[in-house]
Amino acid sequence: MELLLTRKENKILSILADERRLLQIHAENMEEDPRTAVVGDIYVGKVRNVVKNINAAFVEFAKGQMGYLSLGERVTPLHTAGGRPDDGRVLIGDEIIVQVKREALKTKPPALTGAIDLTGRYVVLTVGKSGCNVSKKIKDKEKRTYLLELLGEYQQEGFLLIARTNSAGASEETLRREIAGLLRRYEAICKDGMHKVVFSCLEQALPAYLADIRDGYAAEVERIVTDDPEIYGQVSGYLTENDPGQIEKLALWDSAHGKLDAVYNVTKTLEHAMMPKVWLKSGAYLVIQPTEALVSIDVNTGKAISKKKDVQKTFYKINVEAAREIAAQLRLRNLSGIILVDFIDMESEQDQKSLLELLRQEVRKDQVQTTVVDMTKLGLVEITRKKVRKSLYDQIKERQGE
Repeated sequence: MELLLTRKENKILSILADERRLLQIHAENMEEDPRTAVVGDIYVGKVRNVVKNINAAFVEFAKGQMGYLSLGERVTPLHTAGGRPDDGRVLIGDEIIVQVKREALKTKPPALTGAIDLTGRYVVLTVGKSGCNVSKKIKDKEKRTYLLELLGEYQQEGFLLIARTNSAGASEETLRREIAGLLRRYEAICKDGMHKVVFSCLEQALPAYLADIRDGYAAEVERIVTDDPEIYGQVSGYLTENDPGQIEKLALWDSAHGKLDAVYNVTKTLEHAMMPKVWLKSGAYLVIQPTEALVSIDVNTGKAISKKKDVQKTFYKINVEAAREIAAQLRLRNLSGIILVDFIDMESEQDQKSLLELLRQEVRKDQVQTTVVDMTKLGLVEITRKKVRKSLYDQIKERQGE
């Protein structure tokens, strides 16, 4: 696999490709907008309102930017020295340290949390919770036991340490160095935040294309390629400082091979990913419709059943083809939340079970947690996919007035 980094208009695209098929695209707006909240940013905010009936507070964390803070969390945000003494409550006028947990979604403001998350390449530190955990993707029992024991040495009340999937291949020295670094980062945030004025940004999240490298791509891909000298320099600097073992994978695109956009079909893939209809090789097609509450996907036979005698067998083949494409489209378009798929009705229960198992296998390829729930008698399949970023459509259309 390859990680491609390129500019398109005012955005930097981070693209995961396998044999020149684009599997995943993230688009990051590079035009500065002080009103745009970025997941992972940490601020000194001021509580403007507390709404008891929904057990939440509204916090102005940047000038003119309001966020939603659930008070149902067991973690009370850290109060700064400039405000009221911390007594475990959140009241109007309090100055607190919060982190952006979720981007704004259409009419919904950004979600904030007092449980600060600091993400490293191998370990995540979550403040306000306690314990140690290991990524479910690490299946080796001995490795899991080893990681739990190592994390346990640093365990203390109010700190949750999680070993990420990448940690399975990291040396003990590397893991210890990163854990110590995460603890120092949190101490610095607390010390700095105590005396900062309201709306101060205590820590900015990495740009999305660097976060993609940190979050596992550098270990998975064979090459990290960019056609932009400035991006090349930024990635080179990041890898040199944080992961020097991967620097040899970084390459500047050679224009003698043609334009990167054309070779990898970037623009056409993006255009197709904006459209509701997806054609399948068989002549069938999908219709993908995101709504406010959920994403609906309809599987249509199209031209695929002409002159076919065994209709049920044809339906199964179309559904299998559709299942593979649906898993790919969820990842490519970054569709999340509740997804309902209307497959073509099949009479055979065995075919239904086989289809569900195939779909589960396909969504396991996705780095984002995706669960195939079940199929109803009408052939509707419910899928849930964890929300990490905005959909690709929203990323591309951001700041375009749409």
